[in-house]
Amino acid sequence: MTKETLLVLCASLCLGFSTPFIGGGNDAFAQSKETRKAPTTAHTSADSHSGEHGLLADRLEIKKKISTHRRLRDMELKKELEQANLQAPSEELYGDDSWTSRVNPFAGMSANIPNSYEINLDGFFMPIERRQITSHYGYRAAFGRNHYGTDMALSVGDTVKAAFSGKVRIASYEGGGYGNYVVIRHTNGLETVYGHLSRRIVTEGTVVRAGDPIGLGGSTGRSTGPHLHFEARFMGIPLNPSDLFDLILGAPRLDKFTFYKSEHGHASRRPVYAQRASVTKSDSPSSDAAPQVHKIKKGDTLHSLAKRYGTTVAKLQQLNGLESSKLKVGKSIRIA
Repeated sequence: MTKETLLVLCASLCLGFSTPFIGGGNDAFAQSKETRKAPTTAHTSADSHSGEHGLLADRLEIKKKISTHRRLRDMELKKELEQANLQAPSEELYGDDSWTSRVNPFAGMSANIPNSYEINLDGFFMPIERRQITSHYGYRAAFGRNHYGTDMALSVGDTVKAAFSGKVRIASYEGGGYGNYVVIRHTNGLETVYGHLSRRIVTEGTVVRAGDPIGLGGSTGRSTGPHLHFEARFMGIPLNPSDLFDLILGAPRLDKFTFYKSEHGHASRRPVYAQRASVTKSDSPSSDAAPQVHKIKKGDTLHSLAKRYGTTVAKLQQLNGLESSKLKVGKSIRIA
């Protein structure tokens, strides 16, 4: 073995080369470089895949944050819009000059009453806990005048609540009529009136939500006993509350009620119900005016409703087109 060969062998051993490089010359060194680079390439490929997965995860996280931000922003905008609507409820419908101290805001004025208008009744809240009607809406022959609301029995001091969200337009006293009373304008176009209160606990301009207390029951003004006189009006025109709401069940009769100027443009001079109003109790669902709908409350089931109203689960499912037994709280279900 020559001296040169020994030097190459030593160099190979020091650098970690295998013996085939002894006679390989430059080719051997080239192969050794390729061999040494191979693991580095494998590591680089693995690192590349890991980096791609990391970038994908980052993108997904960013998208998730953007989606959450947009959702929160939309909720804030919706809340701001709702608050703005409550500050000036139905302003486009009623106009700027209708914020008066009269129950009919257009009394003695010309009003641009629409030929028809759809009133959303979703979100209705029963004004009082007790469900006992003592006098219906309609013409009272004995007194020669119209009764523009529905009277419901209560005890002095019972809490009276807002039927819908809105803004208090009137909180006043009228000795010869309503006594202590409150008028609220709502975002759905309606105004509701609450008469004969013993006490008002809101003032003009108060923004209220459906179900907020607005007063205490009483017998002030022209009243023969404790009761709530409840009116529903559209642009000053009185509507029969029982056309809009089932005041025994405490639920709207329809999701949306359509006002027609030709039909509702003036108060009827005939009673909608019998001349003498019958007293209807909340614990008697099988009264003369059979309940048509029920507003679903927490804990209600098809079985409990069927038992309460003397029907069957199958009949309720058929009436309401239900394929399952699931009920949504706040929605109305047909009973008959």
